[in-house]
Amino acid sequence: MAKNILTMAVLTALFLNSCKESPKQENAATTTTETVEKVTDEIVNISSTDKDGKKIKISYNNTKETATLNFNGETIELVSQKPASGIWYKNDRYELSGKGNDIELKKEGKVVFTHEDDIVKTSLRNKEGQTLDMTFNNTTNQVKVYVNGGEQIELVGQISASGIWYKNDRYELRGKGENLELTEDGKTIFKN
Repeated sequence: MAKNILTMAVLTALFLNSCKESPKQENAATTTTETVEKVTDEIVNISSTDKDGKKIKISYNNTKETATLNFNGETIELVSQKPASGIWYKNDRYELSGKGNDIELKKEGKVVFTHEDDIVKTSLRNKEGQTLDMTFNNTTNQVKVYVNGGEQIELVGQISASGIWYKNDRYELRGKGENLELTEDGKTIFKN
């Protein structure tokens, strides 16, 4: 009998000791964390003026694939129509289409607004046979330049005393008339 009591005492001591070793779970409650992803709409706002001075403001919601126009004091909601290229939005009365900065708005099939950027393309050749192809966007005050048909260099217009001055962080295009110079990091790469 003493053997049974001793066995019970050892088992009880082991049991109590094992309880001390196990981690305590005070107020153990199952908690689940739910991740909520907040989607922010991608919105692009533009405004444009036609040749008669009429203005249009467009807010493109690329997330919802909609366009909200403010034209002649009217707010117009349009839905994307999945164009092959450019833009195409419409509702039962209006249709907006275009490519780049060039847009056209129709109301019940009749054109009510058109904007086309003022684009001028020119090319120069210097004595060394190099060519400088340029596409000036006078509406946005930018130029795209290609030396000998190479990679496109995009430059933004700057205020100059006379002539032209376009630049980005590496390139500058300066000149007057047909006398132009294009530099890269201060070194001339085209001059005529």
